[in-house]
Amino acid sequence: MRAVEVQGIKIGLGNPCILIAGPCVIENKRLILDTAKALQEITLLLGIPLIFKSSYDKANRSSLRSFRGPGITEGLRILEMVKKELGVPVLSDVHTLEEIKSAAAVLDVLQIPAFLCRQTDLILAAASTGKVVNVKKGQFLAPWDMKNVVEKIESTGNHRILLTERGTSFGYNNLVTDFRSLPILRSFGYPVIFDATHSVQLPGGAGTASSGQREFVPHLARAATAVGCDGLFMEVHPEPDRALSDGPNMVPLSELRSLLLQVKQIEEALKGGKDEHRAGEAGPPH
Repeated sequence: MRAVEVQGIKIGLGNPCILIAGPCVIENKRLILDTAKALQEITLLLGIPLIFKSSYDKANRSSLRSFRGPGITEGLRILEMVKKELGVPVLSDVHTLEEIKSAAAVLDVLQIPAFLCRQTDLILAAASTGKVVNVKKGQFLAPWDMKNVVEKIESTGNHRILLTERGTSFGYNNLVTDFRSLPILRSFGYPVIFDATHSVQLPGGAGTASSGQREFVPHLARAATAVGCDGLFMEVHPEPDRALSDGPNMVPLSELRSLLLQVKQIEEALKGGKDEHRAGEAGPPH
């Protein structure tokens, strides 16, 4: 498997599990800067590499009345402030070909949303920038179908690829996580991220908006770490119940540190087990 580097953060090949986190959508500059600073403090303390995420435009919304964000110009300006003030890489979604050039000038990772993971022209344009491309597996795809997406990106000469599992449609307004997906996606040769918050989303479950079951995020995050992933994706907000997008499945900022500590302990236990296994293979000392 290839390791993928984002501004000095090495993802995959046994490197520490990274965290991609931030509010679902950019609501205002103060929220973003304050949350990014808090995330940086928590992850530095735990030794977890951070990529900050927030969307400048939530184009895939249930209702015309749903809040979409400040738009690309103001949104990228705010994300650039996060980069400059905190020195952390930033990630956001891209939805159209017209966005790619401007987004690539600021973002360290271009994210292809799950609903757009089969849009060939969008994927090729994002890949052609040479930036890291994180593709979310569509809720409607089998994990092995993502091999075709990988081949599209590779066709441009770009091998800076991340693949994200975010749940699979399971009847109406529901998702289920099949953890077999993680090793299957990893078999394509690139790091795999698990999106613990969108995996508990109930798409369209609130009628004019999606609902969610944030109480299950810790369970899925721990399970994904135990199965084996190279990073966790979690949308985090200081007050999820007042958030303008995806509140029901976002992690409260106040609860993040304890969850990440559990994740870190699982990761270290797995690493210790692998080290013991290799030592056993070497045979007893002479």
